[in-house]
Amino acid sequence: MKKIQTQGVHHITITGADRQSSIDFWEGVLGMPFVFEQPNLDDAKQGHLYFDPGDGRLITVFTSEDRTPGRHRIDQGPGSLHHLAFNVSKVSFDHIVARLNARGITHSGPKDRGFMDSIYFRDPNGMLVELASYRFEPPLGFTHTDVLHRAHLIRVAAGDDHIDTEHLADAIEALVTERTNTLSEDRGPKNPYST
Repeated sequence: MKKIQTQGVHHITITGADRQSSIDFWEGVLGMPFVFEQPNLDDAKQGHLYFDPGDGRLITVFTSEDRTPGRHRIDQGPGSLHHLAFNVSKVSFDHIVARLNARGITHSGPKDRGFMDSIYFRDPNGMLVELASYRFEPPLGFTHTDVLHRAHLIRVAAGDDHIDTEHLADAIEALVTERTNTLSEDRGPKNPYST
């Protein structure tokens, strides 16, 4: 028996309401360019809208003109989607509260997640959406996942409850030390200001 190896998220498809309210949310609130549309190839009565969430992948939305947005809570039980999270830069994150407030969108306010900051709100159909901003940039040649994995190992070894900024800083230092060469015989920390 062998695994089926994935190589990233191809796309995520959401059941939306009507065409225009879907465009208004995904592009008009979240800024995702509306890149193309076609019929739902499994149900020609529905539209299929495609949006770019910012990484060149796709968020797609099935629409139907007989569905209107309703701010009801979507099932988050086992086997159901709990929430959908999107990455935003720190400068964008700092303006989310004001921009959601300007639209009258109820939200959680900023949440400290240790390695990132998050804010939660519901789309017009009741799906929980998270906008998240990492508190770090990975070193060149590494991903956020590489840093988080190493920070996890450091956190566990320290007996700490969750990943926080010190674990991230130590993880970044360890990854850079392992990957890069130096002419120094001793790469340990130094204090050039000591007398």
